[in-house]
Amino acid sequence: MIIGNGRIITNDSNNAFIENGAVLIKDNIIEDIGYFEALKKTFPKEEIIDVKGKVIMPGMICTHSHIYSAYARGMDVSKPQRNFCEILKNLWWNLDKKLTLEDVKLNALTTYIESIQNGVTTLIDHHSGPNSVTGSLFTIAEAAKEIGMRTSLCYEVSDRDGEDIVLKEIKENINFIKRIQKDDDGDMIKGLFGLHASFTLTNKTLYRVKEAMEGIYDGYHIHIAEGIEDQYDSLKKYGRRVIERLYDFGILGERTIAVHGVHINHREIEILKETNTNVVHNPESNMNNAVGAPPVVAMIKQGIRVGLGTDAYTNDMFESMKVANILQSHQLCDPTFGFNETQIMQFKNNPEILKKYFKRDLGVLKKGAYADIITVDYEPWTPINKDNWFGHVLFGMTGRLVNDTIINGKFIMKNRKFLSVDVKEVYAKSRERAKKIWTLM
Repeated sequence: MIIGNGRIITNDSNNAFIENGAVLIKDNIIEDIGYFEALKKTFPKEEIIDVKGKVIMPGMICTHSHIYSAYARGMDVSKPQRNFCEILKNLWWNLDKKLTLEDVKLNALTTYIESIQNGVTTLIDHHSGPNSVTGSLFTIAEAAKEIGMRTSLCYEVSDRDGEDIVLKEIKENINFIKRIQKDDDGDMIKGLFGLHASFTLTNKTLYRVKEAMEGIYDGYHIHIAEGIEDQYDSLKKYGRRVIERLYDFGILGERTIAVHGVHINHREIEILKETNTNVVHNPESNMNNAVGAPPVVAMIKQGIRVGLGTDAYTNDMFESMKVANILQSHQLCDPTFGFNETQIMQFKNNPEILKKYFKRDLGVLKKGAYADIITVDYEPWTPINKDNWFGHVLFGMTGRLVNDTIINGKFIMKNRKFLSVDVKEVYAKSRERAKKIWTLM
């Protein structure tokens, strides 16, 4: 199959930009990239998909989200949300307790659908639902397989719901990781070990986690110092800052994702660098929760691999990029920061993070990479080329301009229409369930 007659952004090491370009897909792999007419002549028997001048670019990557939060859109919360802890207790920890496995499946379907509509082809999720723990990750994986989404999953272990739930949460993570190590659906589904945050994890639980993971895997997914309360708790109980405490337990490393990092100091940044730990920035969520802005510029300067996620505030990575850019400019009172760092997070570091888990390159159009590709119905009114394409992506594009989404060499959405699921049917079921959930809040 040849996808062509468009402006190609490769995001490869050559920073290539091709007018009237095309991509040749063989099975689920990119076989070649070049000019449209040349590829058609070289491969005359291939199916031709003419995108009629649209932008052809790598699928977007979200390195942190929460599928379980899907019902919150439009939901009224009567309990106080005056600070970060009240937001957690009265909104998210109240909602996740209400979820059944049916809800988990619907939440996964709706999140994946909207993500794909916005051009996201790989999503790393961090799940919670203490009354539907067992089988929850497998249920989300079923939804991903049904839709055709590339994803990585984990369950956030936390002491907040009691010891019996902790044991179930540890078991769910371990069982899922073991299953995925045997069958990852052709490199489409991966597993990490999820942990909520230091302030909801006792030493006893962390020792249990490390024992359970011994000889199995070394990849974790955890929130770090999102709110200042996380640091206060760690210092008061353990005499260690959050990153120091996680380092002591061997949680950090090149396959670990540490999310947020709003309230970390220079020594903690050094530890993240020394351990080669991945960090993920979620700008809109941090602003919405009023927890502050993380030292993204400082971390990137230190060589830390900082990626970009959404924390489920949105399913549109174009939107997340826009806010990431202006948040750093605003926080540092310096308009020279934000732009380059945002490009690095989304188009360099997010693909680098995925390399830790997936066998082939993602987030780039080059020979040998997985064919995760989107087309964007964007007609620029100023010149676009290899030197300024990111400015067009950041300031001109939105997720709703995505016309086609190809994952693993297959059209999942074509001309804005889903080919794998009935979107209206899924959304109707979700609305009905959401009504019932809201009455329980």
